[in-house]
Amino acid sequence: MKIAVISRDERHLADVMRLLRARAPSDEIDHLVGGVARTATLADEQLPDVLIIDRPTAEDGDLEQLERFSSQHPRIACVALSTERDPEFLMQAMRAGVREVLPSPATSATLYPAIERISEKLERRAQTNGQVLAFISCKGGSGATFLATNLGYALAANGRKKVALIDMNLQFGDASLFVSDQKPLATLSDVAQQIHRLDPSFLASSMLSITPNYGVLAAPSDPAHANDVKPDHIDAILKLARRQYDFVLLDVGRSLDAVSIRALDHADHIYPILQTTLPYIRDSKRLLNVFRSLEYGKDKIHLIVNRHDKGGEIRLKDLEGAFDADVSITIPNHYDAAAASVNQGVPVIQLSPASPLSLALVELAAKLSGETTVASNSGGWLSKLLPRKS
Repeated sequence: MKIAVISRDERHLADVMRLLRARAPSDEIDHLVGGVARTATLADEQLPDVLIIDRPTAEDGDLEQLERFSSQHPRIACVALSTERDPEFLMQAMRAGVREVLPSPATSATLYPAIERISEKLERRAQTNGQVLAFISCKGGSGATFLATNLGYALAANGRKKVALIDMNLQFGDASLFVSDQKPLATLSDVAQQIHRLDPSFLASSMLSITPNYGVLAAPSDPAHANDVKPDHIDAILKLARRQYDFVLLDVGRSLDAVSIRALDHADHIYPILQTTLPYIRDSKRLLNVFRSLEYGKDKIHLIVNRHDKGGEIRLKDLEGAFDADVSITIPNHYDAAAASVNQGVPVIQLSPASPLSLALVELAAKLSGETTVASNSGGWLSKLLPRKS
């Protein structure tokens, strides 16, 4: 949490800061000397989650200033430390937006429970009930990693959704390379080895940031570390990620083992990726049979045909007949755009926004996120990605 403390008394200020740092050394603590009017000097990036005001008074205009601040920043929790216990003062403080009025000087016995109550409320507010989407190759070279990583970028592109991608291809995963030229500072095996530290900030800091709201947790850089990741680790990571992100995408790779099956168990939807050639069809049928043996329902499995050519020899109806399953999604073939994207480590939507491949990914992202309008001539987030017509 970010906590700011305001006091006219520097000794009181130091005492409160000491208590807060002793409670949670990882919290970011800031301080301001003066009255509530000092909040006007806070830049947007300095705004705290919790504002603690030491001994505010109506006579000095603190409560009036605080009411103005609270109306501008209703999500910031305000705590007042006061010697006043008069009902009229308490009512004024409440109207000014104060959540808690605690005795001054502050003690750990009174301050810590109040901060804990606020922390729990903030955590509940921040939690989402995100969807877990698993992408798995029916056969090598299907394009599953390309689709998963670029779909993650498309889901995050409008800035309203938090997206995480976890590379579950533990021995040869390279998902981060598809959307970034930066080297990950940590990997899934690093998180597994320090699972006792797992919390929202540790998980977020372990990810390679693609955009402010899209992060990739890379696969182990050394295949030897694949064995560091256990099914129980996947349970803990995905339970936390689901609460912190709107979408959690899993690039499962091809292997089915205890770890990947545990991840698939957590998935709300599984997307097998195939192409319309006989080897893909054969392997896809085998994979679907495995899913049936795992008792995954038809509503959980959504086939994606990648590099789809409407004029190809094998029609979608032929596939559906062979699989006894509907083909949910088709992604058009645009080799040049895909190759340039992979070679440069730049999302295809960013590099070639007008490509039919990009448009298909944006349309799929809009469908998954519940967007009613995919593109509009008059504006919208997609129009900012597309080149203007001359």
